[in-house]
Amino acid sequence: MKPTSKWGRALMTLLKLGMIFLVLCPIVYAVDVSFMTTPEIFRRPPTLIPSSFSLDSYQQALKTAPLFRYLLNSLIMATSVMVGQICLASMAAFSFSHFEYKGKQVIFMALLATMMIPTESLIISNYLTIGDLGLYDTYLAMILPSLASAMSIFFMRQAFMQVPRALYEVARMEGCGNLRYLFTMLLPLSKGTIGAICIYTFINAWNSYLWPLLVTNQTSMRTVQIGVGMLYDREAASYNMIMAGITIALIPSVLVFVVGQKQILSGTLSGAIKG
Repeated sequence: MKPTSKWGRALMTLLKLGMIFLVLCPIVYAVDVSFMTTPEIFRRPPTLIPSSFSLDSYQQALKTAPLFRYLLNSLIMATSVMVGQICLASMAAFSFSHFEYKGKQVIFMALLATMMIPTESLIISNYLTIGDLGLYDTYLAMILPSLASAMSIFFMRQAFMQVPRALYEVARMEGCGNLRYLFTMLLPLSKGTIGAICIYTFINAWNSYLWPLLVTNQTSMRTVQIGVGMLYDREAASYNMIMAGITIALIPSVLVFVVGQKQILSGTLSGAIKG
């Protein structure tokens, strides 16, 4: 319920501004420090605005680690996971929402139950499986364990169930096959949910650190999150260089979120509320 009084609206505005500040403060600080010199970082009282916006820390970060190569690896991995999840989730959701077969509800509930299993508990089994397949130091090793997602299947199913059943029956009467109906009718009508899943999946895969670190040994196969960790030196940590690397790694995910924020809101609501 929206507040109707003047003071209520003002309080809600202040709360929103406070939340925005808490979310943006670490990002702004990282960008700010990336342009500072080392003496400015440790100055007391601390300074918030660099005296000169120097790009030396960015040049140093790019020389210390091949971040552009790591950005490409992360882009390939995150995009492949995103596309793979949409394809698999849409087909599984189509089965759960349009077909009737024995044990469908039991299978669906078992699928949802997997959402409660911590990802860390599956790392050892996934690691051994990837090793048995001989996929270490490949893109497939980073992509395969993340292709299926119970959450994506659930949201796609909810979106498909909002489409009138009569549309499917009419399409079948006109000779439209199941796959054709899925890709030409259902998916275009579920753009909001697909957009939300795409953005969430991309950002989640982009920020993954532990799994790519385990299955890659070659420097050329590292992702950008691992590359940022390589910038840290315990003996002589250059914090402005580290923040420069973090800023470079943040740019793609922030751009994806800014471009698709409307899709996140519309997709989440359309998947959760059946009108």
